[in-house]
This record gives sequence, C-alpha cells and structure tokens, in this order.
Amino acid sequence: MIITLKDGSTREYGEPMSIYDIAKDISEGLAHVACVGEVNGEVKDLRTVIDSDCELNILTFDSDAGKHAYRHTCSHVLAEAVLNLYPEAKLAIGPSIDTGFYYDFDMPPLTREDLDKIEKEMKKIIKKGDRLEYFTLPREEAIQMMKDREEPYKVELIEDLPEGETISFYQQGDFIELCAGPHLMSTKQIKAFKLTSSSGAYWRGDEHNKMLTRIYGTAYTKKADLEEYLEYLADIKNRDHNRLGREMDLFTTVDVVGQGLPLFMPNGTKMIQKLQRWIEDLEDYEWGYVRTRTPLMAKSTLYKISDHWYHYKDGMFLLGYDNLEDLNNAEDASREIHGVQDLKMIENDADSDVYALRPMTCPFQYYVYKARQKSYRDLPYRMAETSTLFRNEDSGEMHGLTRVRQFTISEGHLVCTPEQIDEEFKNCVRLAKYCLTTLGLEEDVTYRMSKWDPENSEKYLGTAEDWNRVEDAMRTILDEIGLDYTEATGEAAFYGPKLDIQAKNVYGKEDTMITIQLDMFLAERYDMYYIDKDGSKKRPYIIHRTSIGCYERTLAWLIEKYAGNFPTWLCPEQVRILPISDKYDDYAEKVFRELRRNGVDVHVDHSTERIGYKIRKAQMEKIPYMLVLGAKEEEENAVSVRSRFAGDEGSKPLSEFVRQIVEEIETKAIRKKEVEEK
Repeated sequence: MIITLKDGSTREYGEPMSIYDIAKDISEGLAHVACVGEVNGEVKDLRTVIDSDCELNILTFDSDAGKHAYRHTCSHVLAEAVLNLYPEAKLAIGPSIDTGFYYDFDMPPLTREDLDKIEKEMKKIIKKGDRLEYFTLPREEAIQMMKDREEPYKVELIEDLPEGETISFYQQGDFIELCAGPHLMSTKQIKAFKLTSSSGAYWRGDEHNKMLTRIYGTAYTKKADLEEYLEYLADIKNRDHNRLGREMDLFTTVDVVGQGLPLFMPNGTKMIQKLQRWIEDLEDYEWGYVRTRTPLMAKSTLYKISDHWYHYKDGMFLLGYDNLEDLNNAEDASREIHGVQDLKMIENDADSDVYALRPMTCPFQYYVYKARQKSYRDLPYRMAETSTLFRNEDSGEMHGLTRVRQFTISEGHLVCTPEQIDEEFKNCVRLAKYCLTTLGLEEDVTYRMSKWDPENSEKYLGTAEDWNRVEDAMRTILDEIGLDYTEATGEAAFYGPKLDIQAKNVYGKEDTMITIQLDMFLAERYDMYYIDKDGSKKRPYIIHRTSIGCYERTLAWLIEKYAGNFPTWLCPEQVRILPISDKYDDYAEKVFRELRRNGVDVHVDHSTERIGYKIRKAQMEKIPYMLVLGAKEEEENAVSVRSRFAGDEGSKPLSEFVRQIVEEIETKAIRKKEVEEK
C-alpha cells in the first residue's frame, strides 16, 4: 500500500500499519509528538490500522484535532485521579473543549484545596505513564461491565446508543472509560496542565436532572504556554462582570428574590440612570422620537392578535390562571388568528382573562399609534420607551446581568411610509453605531443579518415570497450602508428579518446587544393605517429597534470592557475630595458645593486616615479623580489633582479643574490611561 504524506512524498508498505507505527517509521521525534492522524481528511486515532492506499497527515498539538485528543486524554487522567481519591464518586462525561477539558462527577462540591490535591494525584498518574489501550464490547457485555463497576451514568449512556453502534473503551492501568476517542498513546505525553475551576452542572444539561460537580482544566505541551493561558484566565476573572460588579457594589442577587432578578445597588443604579437619561435625551431631542409609557402586562388577547401568544407563551410569566396544562388545553390549536378581525373569536376564549407580563412592547405601542388617526404628513412616527420586560428564561441560561428574567431596554418602533423605510432603517443603524462609539464598544461588535428558515416555515408568518422580498430589501440597505455583516438562517423574528449587533463576553460567549428589525405583518394584524395623499388608507411599514439594547446587558459589557475603570461621565463617583486633616473640612465643603453645582458626582472622605491610605483606597475603588486639599490649596483656591489616567497632575486652580471635568463629562470623552497606578 502507498501512503501519500502531506508534503506530497510517499511511503510504501507491504503489510497493514497503524498510524503511530507509520509516524515512528518517518521519525522517532514525530511519533513522540503525534496526537492523531488524518486519513483522507478524516481524523483518526493513532492506533488505527491502515491497510490500503491513502493520504495521511500526522497531526500534533499545533492542530485543533491534536489539541482535542491531548486534552481529552488529560480528562481521562483527571477521572482516574478522582476515583483514586474519592472512590464513591460516579463518572458522567469528560470531553475536550476549545479551551481545555472538563469532567462531570456525581460527588460533593469541591474546593480549590480539593483541586490541588487532585492535581497532585494526576501528576503521579502521568509520571507512571500507562499506555492507553483501545477495545470494544458487545452492548450487553458493555452494560454489564459498567454495572459491575457501579457506574450508572455510563450504563445510561450505553443504553441510549443506537442498535449496532460500536461501543468502545479506553483503558489506562486499572481505569476504564467509555469513550470513542481519539487519544494519545500514553499518559506520559501530557507535559503541562492545570485544573482551573469547579462548578455545578446538571446531568445532560437538563435542570430536572441531578446536579453534578464539574471540574474544568486545560493542558499544553509547554509550561510557558500554560502560564500564558493562566495569566489570560486571571485577566478574565478580573473582568468578569458577575464578580467585579458585585465587588464594586453595582448589583447583587438574593435567592429569596429569585434567580435572574438582580438588585441594583446605589452605584449601579446611578450608572443605569446616566445611561437612560443620555439615551432618552438623545432619542427625544436629536433623533425625533416621541416617548410613550405603557403597561407592564396585558390580557392574552393582545398577544394573540400579533401571534406572540402562540410563539412565546412558554417564555411568559402568566397571571390569573392556576394550571398551565389547563391553559394549553383551553384553546383550539388548529385555529388560525389573522388579527383584530378575529377579535370576537378570541375575546371569549376560556383564557381571555389570563394576563401576561410583557416580553415585548410592540403591541402596546401599536395602540398608541392607533389612538389618533394619522396621515402621511405624520410619518415617520417614531415611538420610544424605556421598557421593563419579563422573560421566563431557563435557569441554566441565566448569568449575572447578561441574561435575566426582568430587564429594561431602550425600545422603539418606527411607523413609516414605504418611501421612508430605507432612510429610517439606515438612521436606526446610525443611532446604534453612535451609541456604541460613544461607549467605546464599536470595535468589539459584529453585525449579523438574521433570516428566516424556509425549512421550518411553520415558525413564521407569511409566505416565502414575502420573506425573500423583505430580506432582499434589508440586504440592499445594509450593502448601501457599507456594513460588514454575516447572514444567519433561522435567527429572524417570526414576523420579519433583523440586524443583530453581536458582542462577546470575557469568556467568548456571544449575545445580541442591539437589534433592528423589519416588521412585515403586524401592521395588518393590528389594522394600522395612515391616510395617503389621495385620501386612501395605506398600510405602514414598521421598524422595531433598540438604540443601546438592554441596560443590564450593556452594563455587564461595560464592566468587562473597562474592568470597572469606566469613562468619567459614567462613573457613579467621579471625584473624591481628600482633605489632609479636618482643619480643611470647610474648604473641602466649598470645593464639594462648586463641583455639585456643575453636575459632578463628588464625595468627601472625612475619615481620619493618613492621606496616602485615602489615595490608595480611592484608587482601589477606581475613582477617576482625587483632589488633595491642604493649606496651600486653601490659600490659593486650588486643588491638587491625582487621576487614574495620569497619576499626579499637580496643582490647578479650582475653576480650571471644574471647567476641565465638566467638559470631559459633557463630551463623554474616554480618557486613556497614561501611567500605571503604584
């Protein structure tokens, strides 16, 4: 058989050979670092025997497939170490992931000290250097072996495998693992690893199943690469909004209040307030919006008209009905609702008195529009609202402020003539980009055109022709803007395509930050119209949009972006006054009043601590400016300025400092850090 290697050279063998033996024949060094093989483009275990002509690529840790095999092997070492130390633990699953690996165990939660102990045991196993042996068993024998080893989760996994599926195992010493591979040849090949954390995880990701203990880790071939990654993890930890936001007293959560229901502390409330006032003034005075205020709940009838009831009911919080199963049975599932013309059909439903906390604002604002007849001269009619919304998110999906069950959003709906839709959509994009730029986030986002899925047309209103027409129109608009965007099938709303502005958190998880979408159907469903130039009634076009998105999620991204060192205008405390003794309290009060009169958020540290301690405390609390006051400053009506941007900025007249910081706040400048704090 002839083996064609990656460089085009060939090797000829007279008998079948394993990939590992071929690697060894090429060079001992290659065999030593080999992780997996790629046979005709398909990743294979090194133990795989080749018996016919093929193209072969020997993959090392430098490849993605090599990293996965390397780290997957390390997860097996972890599992063996846990069983050695905790014999009562039960094995679940332990895959490799992009950043390392994890393993789920049925065992009590672990501390950092426990992880350190497990690491020591793993090093012993690696030093021993057992070879990993591959074998298969018939289904019944495989099940019996796992029963004999008292591994119920493995039994369940085997029983769920399709009939005829190969049931394979890897063994290292006395440790046996149900696994499809691939793996390294020996545990001794693992050079550098670290167990990074431990958390809870539901079996198979289902909150109705038992909570297991998940151990995360990572592994590299070089200690230096591992140390670099651990430094990266430390930076992530320092930026994680769920930790840092609590440390900075921005928000907290309490079990008795409920999961996904954050409590904002005074500092966090101040930041949300600044964002909200900025956005509302921006929309109302510069972008031509009218402001609305609508109820937090409505009867099921309102949501049925739009079809939201049938698409989102499972994610709503319902009021006025005791039994959800009865509620689901209270309506005719085959009945089609086309809008307000079917109102008499639905207003007498058995569930018509059921109320739901709103997961969106659009149906409410449509009735604001409908309250007074509109002509073409009144359009575009831009409605904006700071909306509190409620969505019954799965418990496993919630995290800090990025996904919660109650949130506040800068929501808006634009009612337009067909001729206005292009420019209004472009303006929505411009407004969103302006907000992102002001916050310093524009370089951190990507743009996605979210389309319908023609293979699942029952999920959407309208016809394929409707969707193709509107998606083509949106694509033309985005191209005219010059936006760099991707397209995603199946991510559209049920009533129209949308532009999603995406951002990633410090862990790399992507969420939608801002959405702008075209609504093709709801104007008809709610019988919305305007009087055109010829006196006829016409259906308007509608744009759904946010300018800054969800305030909670935006705050989370800001915390992680700036590691808590926010631009001055956003800081809940912008200046801290530090008198060197109580002799200067009167002057401190004078400075305080002058700054407050100019709209600056300022506090005075009246503590009796030494000035050096006061400065360090303010630095740790990420205060932008510290004003040190003593005899000289009082005499000269000046302030000695220290900032987290430039350190010691020297003495300045009070009036000059006030002018400078007011300008910085009003322009929403993002001042760059020039020195490292000592």
